[in-house]
Amino acid sequence: MAASKPAFAVLGAGSWGTALAALLARHGHPVTLWGRDAAVVEAIDARHENPHYLPGIALPDTLRASTDLAAALADADQVLVAVPSHAFAETLQALAPHRPPAAGVAWATKGFEPGSGRFLHEVAAGVLGPHVPLAVVTGPSFAKEVATGLPTALTVHSDDAGFAGLVAEALHGPSFRAYTGDDMLGAELGGAMKNVLAVATGVADGMGLGLNARAGLVTRGLNEMLRLGKVLGARPDTLMGLAGLGDLVLTCTGDLSRNRRLGLALGRGQSIADAVREIGQVVESIQTADEVMRLAERHDVDLPIAGNVRDVLHGEITPAEGLQRLMARERKAEYPESLV
Repeated sequence: MAASKPAFAVLGAGSWGTALAALLARHGHPVTLWGRDAAVVEAIDARHENPHYLPGIALPDTLRASTDLAAALADADQVLVAVPSHAFAETLQALAPHRPPAAGVAWATKGFEPGSGRFLHEVAAGVLGPHVPLAVVTGPSFAKEVATGLPTALTVHSDDAGFAGLVAEALHGPSFRAYTGDDMLGAELGGAMKNVLAVATGVADGMGLGLNARAGLVTRGLNEMLRLGKVLGARPDTLMGLAGLGDLVLTCTGDLSRNRRLGLALGRGQSIADAVREIGQVVESIQTADEVMRLAERHDVDLPIAGNVRDVLHGEITPAEGLQRLMARERKAEYPESLV
């Protein structure tokens, strides 16, 4: 008899949490999806649809949903967190007393802890302690495409190779490839920084600056990611892989990206408030840009694209002024020093 598949509690019933819960359920895992919005949870549990975040997409009949966190965790073998970065620490603190003793905790959240700038694996270790297996799930993946079964590849990074393999095995399937790695810091840095850089490419496209400009911003944005990663201890191969370059290309070029759509709106002259209202979901880059630049300034790393994005998002300069700043920078070698 085949061994039963591990049960998952997925915390966060937004688009990404719902898509990952549906993926796990389709792969035969018992899954309970926890969310705060009773109307969304009821629709998922009874009608097998998330009408707010993934309207019109049928979810597996076996997927259960609940607003009761303790009940959602009670029968879980493993936990997957998919909430915005500003709710990450609060969610971990709430789950900690209800976590089954043997359950590891993975997350598909991207960003830093607002205010402190801590990486999310640092937050998780601080809340859950040193003995709980932890993993970050990241890479180029739009929730809508995962939910509809389109081909996707991402990566699971953990200091615990066994736990990384377990999570990757659960996600891996006919239309979903899951790789593994052990560079949690690098994986999280790539997933956070790409949101900031997507605003820059969105602004350029919104201003009608052309495909050359977009390609230049993506490439030089990757350079910024590598330079900051080097001083923080991230491995270059992580940032050149799915967690860095892969996610950067997707987010900078795909209009399903909330961060790119924010940039497009700003480039066309729309206000930040109006753009965020139209998008209707959390736009991680608004907080992440501040945290990226705090890290850069602390380690004396020059990040001109990310810095201009931060200043545009704070209303200190216009997108046109940001462009002028970038184009006025002195000529230099593309790679004045090795990034390896």
